[in-house]
Amino acid sequence: MGVDLLNIEGLKEIDPEGPVVMVNLMRFRKRSLDGDGSGWDAYLRYSALTVPMIKARGGTLLWTGDAKAVALGAEAGNRWDYLARVYYPGVAAFLDMMTSADYETNCDPHRRNGCEEHVIICTKEAYSKFRIG
Repeated sequence: MGVDLLNIEGLKEIDPEGPVVMVNLMRFRKRSLDGDGSGWDAYLRYSALTVPMIKARGGTLLWTGDAKAVALGAEAGNRWDYLARVYYPGVAAFLDMMTSADYETNCDPHRRNGCEEHVIICTKEAYSKFRIG
């Protein structure tokens, strides 16, 4: 896990024009690796620092929620604690944040301390009842 797993090459293949929504799937540790509370506590510290960085790049947090159950598909490997959908005006804004020294130094340690696993899936709109912009 970590910024070192950022799929820069794959993201560069995505059409740079237009917005993307990053779907975040998270599984939290029982205890934060730094010993300061639970994995959830560490994730809240991460979010407090990251949301202003997202907004500074023209993005916004669209939706978050607790994962309750696998409704379709294999349960093994698909158990998540939390989901977040984050809008960015383009892939470049996401990459700018994720590769910034501020993110790597101040934000990512909290994410690593709190998340046992964190997967981000880049999506482009195919249909939406709710338009942004």
